[in-house]
Amino acid sequence: MESKVKKIGVLTSGGDAPGMNAAIRSVVRAARYRGIEVVGIRRGYAGLIAGDTMELDVRDVSNILHAGGTMLYSARSKEFCTEEGMQKAIAVCKEQGIEGLVVIGGDGSYRGAGDLSARGIPCVGIPGTIDNDITSTDYTIGFDTCINCVVDMVDRIRDTMRSHERCSVVEVMGRHAGYVALHAGIATGATFVMVPEVPSSVVDVIKKIEEGRKLGKSNFIVIVAEGVGNAEDMSRYIQETTGIVTRATILGHVQRGGSPTSRDRVLASQYGNFAVELLAAGKSNRVVGMRKDELVDYDLHEALAMKKEFPMDLYNMSDIISI
Repeated sequence: MESKVKKIGVLTSGGDAPGMNAAIRSVVRAARYRGIEVVGIRRGYAGLIAGDTMELDVRDVSNILHAGGTMLYSARSKEFCTEEGMQKAIAVCKEQGIEGLVVIGGDGSYRGAGDLSARGIPCVGIPGTIDNDITSTDYTIGFDTCINCVVDMVDRIRDTMRSHERCSVVEVMGRHAGYVALHAGIATGATFVMVPEVPSSVVDVIKKIEEGRKLGKSNFIVIVAEGVGNAEDMSRYIQETTGIVTRATILGHVQRGGSPTSRDRVLASQYGNFAVELLAAGKSNRVVGMRKDELVDYDLHEALAMKKEFPMDLYNMSDIISI
């Protein structure tokens, strides 16, 4: 089938996530396979407004599959949130002959894609965020790599906590979502996991620690999503209350970097190819995702309106087996 578009653009927006480069690579090669030209847009929507673009061919995306971050860079743009800014972006698309856009990012990036679609620039969104909080998909690009990074760091911390019979409060990313904390907590055998979706306090943490001590447990790991509480303050309170030497560790941006796992590389490649398929078929205002291990696509506004239920079954299981 002949493609409905002859030239498309690809950009990354919002926070970087491991696997974004794999998605870019897939978009470029899937498009070139179909005879579609590809323009890489640097620095997200800000770069689109500025016309900061580069032609991309198959060899331009060689040797990036394993690289973290994004070769196209990422930025946030207040100007793009205005009608004037969007019109500048649309003008650049028309000047450069860009007939469709693949936007890799989170909810904020999707809203921008929806605004462009409504103004005549076909867009398809690819979910790229370590937080895994995109409602229209089971998994986002970068989540698996992030979890593996946290697990590796916490395993190292546990060695010292076990050797000295201490407690460690580890703060992970997740201002509004607890998926990283929950999955990492289960994978590391954390004593307690604090997430924004489930009300809890340091009093609950101490109660769980004391229950563990009665059962002979001598070292403890507490995983805290950054949107819940301050790891430093919590560690001080735990030490003062229990007498257990307690240290805080804030993992920060190490969670965003690094080479993507095989799962993220495959997922990103699938998303990139599927996004190109949709644009080539003349579709617009779509987002791609994965549901029960099958590729799906939704209307962009429908996807933004969806609600993602927090997996309470996993959370409850984590609590049960953490004694």
